[in-house]
Amino acid sequence: MLFDYISLAGGLVVLIIAGDVLVRGSVGIAQRLGIPNLVIGLTIVAFGTSAPELVISLKAAMKGAGGIAIGNVVGSNIANVLLVLGLPALIAATPCGESGATRNALFMVAVTLVFIVLCFFTPIGFIAGVILLALLGGFLAASTMTARKHRKEQKKIASAAGAAVADAEIDEEDDALDDVDDVPDSVWVAMIYIVLGLVGLPLGAHFTINGATDIATAWGVSEAVIGLTVIALGTSLPELATTVMAAIRQHGAVAIGNVIGSNIFNLLAIIGITAVIVPIDVPAEVLKFDVWVMLACAILLTVLAACRICLGKISGLVMTCAYCGYIATVYLIGNVS
Repeated sequence: MLFDYISLAGGLVVLIIAGDVLVRGSVGIAQRLGIPNLVIGLTIVAFGTSAPELVISLKAAMKGAGGIAIGNVVGSNIANVLLVLGLPALIAATPCGESGATRNALFMVAVTLVFIVLCFFTPIGFIAGVILLALLGGFLAASTMTARKHRKEQKKIASAAGAAVADAEIDEEDDALDDVDDVPDSVWVAMIYIVLGLVGLPLGAHFTINGATDIATAWGVSEAVIGLTVIALGTSLPELATTVMAAIRQHGAVAIGNVIGSNIFNLLAIIGITAVIVPIDVPAEVLKFDVWVMLACAILLTVLAACRICLGKISGLVMTCAYCGYIATVYLIGNVS
């Protein structure tokens, strides 16, 4: 039993480190190839930071553990809203009025509804995966056009104020990779990072899945419960660490955008890619309770963005306690069933 806990914890650590290393190496190569930072941020970084969840879900689905595959994504989306936004608000005020947040949040709600509908036609198969990936392509295209339009407007405004100010504005807009530290300058080092990431991800997933399934059996709960809680929380740690550090540095305004983007990618990219490769069985318990909690969290996030609410300590405490209550309820339902 001790080995199972070590396998689960060690696997999650390897996944997080491998995903981070893969992102750094990929960004290094992309920059050397002259790919714009905007494109890198919307594709390589977004996919790379979701790599642990993707590998976990794919590995679980191929092993027949659909509960872990679905639970990982649903649980991560719930944790992203209640914990990743709530916990940093206990440290510093977290504004939710980021530009474009409301539009993207509405899209997230729509995507969540599409996902829930597809879940009722379990297993989620190839056609459903194609639909989700098509929505992802549309989202990336729209985000790219919106970002480019915003940059052009900033250039016009800044140029009217003088060349020096214009250059400053352009540099600020180009700085789209603030969250990616220590990007290697050498191509060879970047390639080594990529290889280490590609090797580490499946290795970490192997130990995580094996440990999680054995623990679920020993605890007498379903694989979905482990996926919704332990694995989902573990794969959400990078987002949590990022938002906590942003709060400490008084940069909390970007938190809601990161959470919305992560949730959209979880549903469209992770489930979409996995479903195209192998069908995903959706546990009945997830359909009865957890997907509706996820939808409620998506709606809550939309209200926060639309009303431009600034999360304070009380709001953060309520959201964090709500997440703890959700975890307790999942285990209670799991033990009863």
